[in-house]
Amino acid sequence: MIEHPNSELSLSAQADLLSLNRSSLYSVPAPPTPDELYLKRRIDEIFTKYPFYGSRKIQAVLRQERPINRKAVQRHMQEMGLAAIYPGPNLSRRAPEHLVFPYLLRHLTVTDPNHVWGIDITYIRLRGGWLYLVKQDDWFSRYVLSWELDQTLEMPFVLTAVQSALQIAVPRIWNSDQGSHFTSPQYIERLQAAHVQISMDGRGRALDNIFVERLWRTVKYEEVYLQDYDSPRQARLALTRYFQFYNYEPLHQSLDYCTPAQVYFADKARLN
Repeated sequence: MIEHPNSELSLSAQADLLSLNRSSLYSVPAPPTPDELYLKRRIDEIFTKYPFYGSRKIQAVLRQERPINRKAVQRHMQEMGLAAIYPGPNLSRRAPEHLVFPYLLRHLTVTDPNHVWGIDITYIRLRGGWLYLVKQDDWFSRYVLSWELDQTLEMPFVLTAVQSALQIAVPRIWNSDQGSHFTSPQYIERLQAAHVQISMDGRGRALDNIFVERLWRTVKYEEVYLQDYDSPRQARLALTRYFQFYNYEPLHQSLDYCTPAQVYFADKARLN
């Protein structure tokens, strides 16, 4: 944000252009309490292990440790951007006026790099707070094309990740859930300008997010839960190292014991 006497746009106009909440420009948020940090950490752990758990089951697990009501669990899950992948209503929380596109992956075999890309957001815990991580990956090779971290769930960090991925290549199909970020006009217009086919997971389709949930579980168990980051800077540096490692070092049985980078770039070179 730019606040300058000669600026052509007011802070309010800049906030509107960036899809930011104007009140956030003037208010200083109170730091999270130790109780809030504990609950968010435990909800993240439970959801990562059981992504099909909704607020009712997560509350049942937490009540074995401490008293907590379901509304508190629902509030924390909403703030964390979490929604269970079991069939049920109201999973996507998109804005009513936003467009939804059909699901294009039913019975589809992904045959090569840049055939299908997926994008999703998850919660990353810090010792004294949290961040949100958005990542874009190629479904054929499992190669992570781009990712971004931010301290809020505002739109700009999603659009930055989209733009970074499109500088590498353009997929034929771009898949996401029906969350508010991925049904927003700014996001849709950017994909349409790239001439990709937009696909969105069906409401309550439990199998649509399998690839996404597997990668998030891997990132958290192999990196996030082992580190206990002190700051956003530490998290960014550690995740930079981790995604470099993930793309270029581990051999995946599902990739015929190759790395994601080997499959993504080798097949890409062969097709060109």
